[in-house]
Amino acid sequence: MTHLVRDVLDSQLLDRHDLEMGKVDGIVLELRAGGAPRVAAIETGLVPLARRFGLSLARRVERVIVERGLPVNPDLRIPWAKVKREGIEIRADVDAETSPAYACERWLRDRVIGRIPGA
Repeated sequence: MTHLVRDVLDSQLLDRHDLEMGKVDGIVLELRAGGAPRVAAIETGLVPLARRFGLSLARRVERVIVERGLPVNPDLRIPWAKVKREGIEIRADVDAETSPAYACERWLRDRVIGRIPGA
């Protein structure tokens, strides 16, 4: 069995075309009556990352995203059935360029990172 936190969380996330989509920032578990929890999805994005440090931080990050004009849904939830671990990376059977997560990456690259001298 995979040790989710050790083997999945914070791993590099690649799409089906080997395009980097960021890191795995969250793991979504589904609770089932009378059964063990099962992994439903992984998440990537600023809000799932902030949620790891507390709900109040996640709410503030979400508010800043809206105020700054970032894409409305900068986070991406990928069903576990579309996820495969390959070495130290996680491959998702999705197209990064059309995903909300990549829209956020483009916004950050164009409006933040691109303005840093030497970046």
